[in-house]
Amino acid sequence: MVDREWREASDLRSSRLALAAVLIAAAVLRFWALGRGIPYAVQVDEPEIVERALNMMRSGSLHPHFFDYPGLYIYLQLVVATFRFMAGAMSGEWSALGEAMGGSFYLWGRAVTAAIGVATVLLVYQAGMRWGARHALLAAGLLAVLPLHVRSSHYVLTDTPLTFFVTLALVLSLAAHERGTLAGFVWAGAAAGLAAATKYNGVVALMLPLLACWMTVPLRPGRLKVALATIAASGVSFLAFAPYTVLALPEFLDTFARLAREYRVGRVGDDPVWLLYLKYLLRHAFQWPALLLAFGGLGLGIVRLVRGPGRVRWALVVAFPLVYFWMLSTQRIVFARYLLPITPSLCLLVATAVVSGVSLLRRYEIPRAPRTALIAGLTIAALLPPALLAVRSDRDLARTNTVDLAYAWIIQNVPTGAYVVLEQHAMRLPNSYRSLNVSQLRPKDYAQWRSEGADYLVASSDSYGFAFSEPHKYQREYAEYMRIFGQSLEIKRISPSPDVPGAEFRIFKVVP
Repeated sequence: MVDREWREASDLRSSRLALAAVLIAAAVLRFWALGRGIPYAVQVDEPEIVERALNMMRSGSLHPHFFDYPGLYIYLQLVVATFRFMAGAMSGEWSALGEAMGGSFYLWGRAVTAAIGVATVLLVYQAGMRWGARHALLAAGLLAVLPLHVRSSHYVLTDTPLTFFVTLALVLSLAAHERGTLAGFVWAGAAAGLAAATKYNGVVALMLPLLACWMTVPLRPGRLKVALATIAASGVSFLAFAPYTVLALPEFLDTFARLAREYRVGRVGDDPVWLLYLKYLLRHAFQWPALLLAFGGLGLGIVRLVRGPGRVRWALVVAFPLVYFWMLSTQRIVFARYLLPITPSLCLLVATAVVSGVSLLRRYEIPRAPRTALIAGLTIAALLPPALLAVRSDRDLARTNTVDLAYAWIIQNVPTGAYVVLEQHAMRLPNSYRSLNVSQLRPKDYAQWRSEGADYLVASSDSYGFAFSEPHKYQREYAEYMRIFGQSLEIKRISPSPDVPGAEFRIFKVVP
């Protein structure tokens, strides 16, 4: 007799050894080449966090004077920087606060980000146990090797900690639904507040406990009161770690208005934003097999949301990535790392497509051995391509690249005190130079750069490459670059090769 009832795999026997292997793999990938580029080739937004934390440490004021991010991760880096300074003082690196240089603090700050990335993998495992041990291991294993999450966990940026707090809100929302207590939803709301205090769009995580609250019956002291308490807890936790959004309200509102305008009118490519993000998910994160499985898990989740069982857990893991992806698609500034908060949910959907999807074959009386083989094959297909890409990315990160060569050449050949203009924030020169980082050289012509006192111009193919690859399409941009290149004196060109990855750099001397 064929079993017409859908039965979900529910093996809850967790394997500590398998989980340990997943966490070790996650740690190796995230700590591999962690010190890459310090202090001269840090990520463009890293100084916004590290340097402001150092300014707080030196001034004794907790006012960040910066509202592009709310504040939580800056305060965490302040704690890290304080311990780093104390360790340096005990080891004889410096004997006064003024002697500590900013470059000495990046490695510890990055180590915290990497640890948060590993902790997020553990949270995904905890969420996956609501479906079963195999779901949990596959979802955690996929996030452990996900190239986008691995790469972002190398830097002092807000996206990895934001992903951690969003995943924490998911786990606590699932637990609150299971327990049906006011305290459980309050804790989930507080986690959502921490997500918002890390990055403003983390406020979307508040939908997780509110949706769980709305779908939990019975609930005491009532769904409305619990929802209000959840929102209040979120607000309290946000203000606790981003207090100057209120204490310095005019500054915050000015920055918020500026950011809102930039995200509304920023520049994107020829493709619609939603398509760009789908391409990022494919190229920088899941690759084809896992992304197709994620869509399969999304479809399965919608069916389970309508028919059951487990409507609440399916609702949370389906609704959040859809809402968050829609929000990103309305913005005009696009970065692949902005997708990170939805990757844990997508990993869970991949796992449900593999394990729960294959469980559907039970109704056709297919023997267990072929079903197990199919699960194994789909697991390998989901994990292997992103794992290989993550390893290749880490290996490239550890190799000498064109930024290293360009920086070394400048230090050896450009006299200190020179005014150097660099494209694309490719590198940070020591304070012994007068340096300016710009997105492109071409908005000013050669005469303007010369009149402003520039001694050297450093062009990066990450900026000029688009115009040189399609000069017929970008005729104006190509002509502007060619005028600058033709009027100045090119003294060094550093090009990538199979052994030296990176962008091409052209170093020009401004001729009086």
